[in-house]
Amino acid sequence: MKQKNCWEVMHCQREQGGKMAGASPCPASTEARLNGVHGGRNGGRACWSVAGTMCGEEACCVFVRLYSDCGKCKFYLSVRQEEADFKFALSLLNMRRNCTLAKA
Repeated sequence: MKQKNCWEVMHCQREQGGKMAGASPCPASTEARLNGVHGGRNGGRACWSVAGTMCGEEACCVFVRLYSDCGKCKFYLSVRQEEADFKFALSLLNMRRNCTLAKA
């Protein structure tokens, strides 16, 4: 079974090529260093670790606008339940940092 990305579950349409993405799609959909984490495309199944989902003063993630706590998000909670090897934000941030250092 294909794992769904956050934009497929939350229906925000801010993924690359989505109706609401415009010139700047949600950073979770473009975060290539997280590609494959929890079976998702780019940061699509690790969106809670992509700080850029907050675009300036306005949150791209509709849920963040309402609650500002990923721990209450139905998508986050479902990924946590589905994944035996669930990766918390700190390990994902370290993964992204190590990818950047390896390229330098």
